[in-house]
Amino acid sequence: MLLEREAPMPVHAVKGEILHDRYRIDRIIGQGGYGCIYLAEDMRLSGRYCAVKQVSYDASLPPELLEESREQFLKEATVLARLDHPNLPKVSDYFSINADDYLVMDYVPGEDLRALVSRAAAEKRFLDEEDVLDWARQIADALDYLHNQQPPIVHRDIKPSNLKLTPSGLVKLVDFGLVKFLAPGEVTITILQGQGTAIYTPLEQYGGDSLHTDRRADIYAFGGTLYHLLTNQAPVNVRDRFLDPKSLPSPRSLNPAISPRVEEAVLWALQLHPDDRPADVRAFLKALTGETTNHLRGSLAGNGAKRAERMNDADWRLVAISAGLGFLSLLLTLLRNL
Repeated sequence: MLLEREAPMPVHAVKGEILHDRYRIDRIIGQGGYGCIYLAEDMRLSGRYCAVKQVSYDASLPPELLEESREQFLKEATVLARLDHPNLPKVSDYFSINADDYLVMDYVPGEDLRALVSRAAAEKRFLDEEDVLDWARQIADALDYLHNQQPPIVHRDIKPSNLKLTPSGLVKLVDFGLVKFLAPGEVTITILQGQGTAIYTPLEQYGGDSLHTDRRADIYAFGGTLYHLLTNQAPVNVRDRFLDPKSLPSPRSLNPAISPRVEEAVLWALQLHPDDRPADVRAFLKALTGETTNHLRGSLAGNGAKRAERMNDADWRLVAISAGLGFLSLLLTLLRNL
């Protein structure tokens, strides 16, 4: 009888272990399917602590794909190390040990926004809209910086837990685990394969790299994050919204203190089809902070009518992805009931 061989689990460093003759491990501060993030002391710079992201790979991958993935990591780490923005952690080093790769970033102190909104919900109050808009301006500035790199960089995992508020009031967008570089022809591999967090992920991202994703995927996740921060409730995931377009409660129905302008902008960002969202972060920020979405949508006039006349290949793939997700959900339910 043949037994299926399981891929070995990643081996984690232990407290006190020194990586790359420089980084002394303190503890694990984040963990995922194929890696984790350590808090580590930089032994060359006394008193400096950093976040060391361990990237492990699925050992069952074909050798050529595994080699390609590691080469892509090195290329992307080189690009990330060149980034310099106050709302992004600085990538200061990268290295490899045996089968694993490592990315070293600034350690960002403070609470993440998920903790803040969870505490507000527990205390039966809402976060102040002006505070959320101040954070939104900072996040938008970081995303605009990423999206205007050459090639453009899409984060693909914007969510409250990936946004940290420092003691000085600065918001930092952390965890580059799913970052994607929009190279010509869209032939690329993410640093860590994945689709993002389901409730903040747009429909087109479920197709992985086989379906075109661009900066509008980040705008959807950004809108979903603001929806959660303003309402204390995460947005309905896109699969359920596709099956029932009315399933997403309006923000003001959950928190009447939200201004109509902000509600309209957030719902614009959360449109299911990429063409119905803001074209870029600057347009979204204008809608959030002043200009109406009707004015800003003027530059996109005609897109809806054209799409109503015919569905292109991307539209059909979105439909297929949603249908497949629905079928998979039904199948898993049936299997659990056996």
